[in-house]
Amino acid sequence: MAVLDKAINELTLHPTMQEHPTMQERLTHPVFSVLSDCASLMGVKAYVIGGWVRDALMKRVSKDIDIVVVGSGIEFAEKVSKTLGDHYHVSFFKNFGTAQLKYQDLDIEFVGARKESYRRESRNPIVENGTLEDDQNRRDFTINALAVSLNKENFGELIDPFDGIGDIRRRLIRTPMDPDITYSDDPLRMLRAIRFSSQLGFEIEQHSLDAIQKNKDRIKIVSRERIADELNKIILSDKPSLGFVKLADSGLLKLIFPQMVALQGVEIVEGKSHKDNFYHTLEVLDNICKNTNDLWIRWAAILHDIAKPMTKRFEPGNGWTFHGHEDKGARMVPRLFAELKLPLNEKMKLVQKLVALHLRPIVLAKTEVTDSAVRRLLFEAGDDIDALMILCEADITTKNPFKVQRYLKNFAVVREKLADIEAKDKVRNWQPPISGEDIMKAFDLPAGREVGVLKTAIREAILDGHIQNDYQQAYRFMLEKGKEMGLTKGNH
Repeated sequence: MAVLDKAINELTLHPTMQEHPTMQERLTHPVFSVLSDCASLMGVKAYVIGGWVRDALMKRVSKDIDIVVVGSGIEFAEKVSKTLGDHYHVSFFKNFGTAQLKYQDLDIEFVGARKESYRRESRNPIVENGTLEDDQNRRDFTINALAVSLNKENFGELIDPFDGIGDIRRRLIRTPMDPDITYSDDPLRMLRAIRFSSQLGFEIEQHSLDAIQKNKDRIKIVSRERIADELNKIILSDKPSLGFVKLADSGLLKLIFPQMVALQGVEIVEGKSHKDNFYHTLEVLDNICKNTNDLWIRWAAILHDIAKPMTKRFEPGNGWTFHGHEDKGARMVPRLFAELKLPLNEKMKLVQKLVALHLRPIVLAKTEVTDSAVRRLLFEAGDDIDALMILCEADITTKNPFKVQRYLKNFAVVREKLADIEAKDKVRNWQPPISGEDIMKAFDLPAGREVGVLKTAIREAILDGHIQNDYQQAYRFMLEKGKEMGLTKGNH
């Protein structure tokens, strides 16, 4: 709060309009002078609006600058591009009346001021040309409706019709207009409200919360791709649990990701209960965020226990079990990614692998760590072993500090053993030294069952430490094993 207050209080008063604060001293990047000159030459009014202004007030770095022009945003972008030089490429999106320019490390988007009206069945608005006031009225939140003038007569003047500065100070997400209309018109704004709340650590104003709950079913008209984009931004915030709790409480999570909601709740039988796996998952997610910014490792934290509702069993005398939830969860990952419109590529495969293997280091940490077990883990995890260990350490959510220390100490032993075995045996991303072609040539065999049996036997012998990861030892082992199977050269 003190940092925000200090940043906002540093605003100075416009010398000719004492009631208007100015951000002139924050428009130091040379591009703002170019934008101002172009507006003057064209005789149009131009403003910085939205997220850049908000972030500048909060002393946050932003590389995205939105420019709104009372007139044609595309014509203004063309003028700016020519002024900066031909090597700065502008992308035009004439169907949307927008243009985008990359300048140095900045992404600058241009649009004409507009007013919007909506139809019930679509979140795509009917757009008309408008004034700056119209454009600010259509913004999603007061903190995103802030504008700064780029015009010569009042360069740097802050235009804040909805007390966005006050909402930044109050750490509040609030809509400029009636929230019921705002969220009904464009239901994606419900997710954006929760995303900004999670990213900035702001609360959502109560009327907005009520309107989100009332309009939650409207989320069905939003594309899965846009929903996934907002979910990913929540997941990439410093403490994603803040966003997921709001998604769950509002009823949105059940509509967009019901498998996660299924984790919620506790059953008690014969006086024995299990933990609430929804809140456990959120703890794991927050834990993992302290150690990685990788979106897909964070997704693995979300999905690591996703199959527990389907594998939950009560065993009299033992209590609750979730046998096989890691295997079933891994099999669920491709379908979940497809439903959520997440990429079905190596990113999905990473998440699937981490879900499948997430119990393995935990088992190792609870027992004596054998070379054989570590070799197998390295063989299966490959280059993703470090990500797997980050997930497993985040999975420690016990409130007993002595257990936490014991688990972390055991994991340190596992990490040390992993490093030792990898240095000695080189089994990370390892392929056995004897190929299927070697086996077929040695025994004059066609491709078939015997080749597969021998390949598996060689791999297991190396992983168990019976022979070294060496071609000569593996070849001798192959000949002995082939002889046991009745194979000699010329046998088919």
